[in-house]
Amino acid sequence: MPFTDYHLHPLDNPMARLFWGLFPVERVAALFFYRPQAQPRHMIHDLKYHYAPEIGEYLGQLTVKRMQPYGFFDGIDAIIPMPITWLRRLQRGYNQSEEIAKGLHELTGIPVYKDVVKRHRFKRSQTRLKAQQRRENVQGAFLLRKGEKIRGKHILLIDDVITTGATISACAEELAKVADVRISVLSICLTKP
Repeated sequence: MPFTDYHLHPLDNPMARLFWGLFPVERVAALFFYRPQAQPRHMIHDLKYHYAPEIGEYLGQLTVKRMQPYGFFDGIDAIIPMPITWLRRLQRGYNQSEEIAKGLHELTGIPVYKDVVKRHRFKRSQTRLKAQQRRENVQGAFLLRKGEKIRGKHILLIDDVITTGATISACAEELAKVADVRISVLSICLTKP
């Protein structure tokens, strides 16, 4: 999978533009461009569907090694992995975003907050939906639980793959209800048409 250079321009890049005007976003980057037909996609597929949590941790560490020298993690107070429903966690055995967060934490020391926001609703997979359908599918899917933990902080919301940004936006809009919170976004992959 080809690397992006979005961490070099985290305020203005094609991925950042997905979120402009939807929530107050600080920095945005992805490690790789994801192409479903490309051979390395198996790594992401294994992380999500074939019980390989070590891949997530490795990808988190790789992301830090690539982006930290450019200051991407500077000033980040906490990492929030994209939550999944309890049923998804039961099916997979873990949350792949939490595994990525472990790798980020190991090399940066930034704390991981897993209890601030909860995914309480899952209609259906986003995989085969168009952009508008994706937004509608995740509307109201997240619930803020411990907003006081992030009040006045700069948080990094992380996910494994971003396509249209609908899921990240829905979660970030819930987090943005907290006073003085600043939100940055990081994903391992950005789907490239």
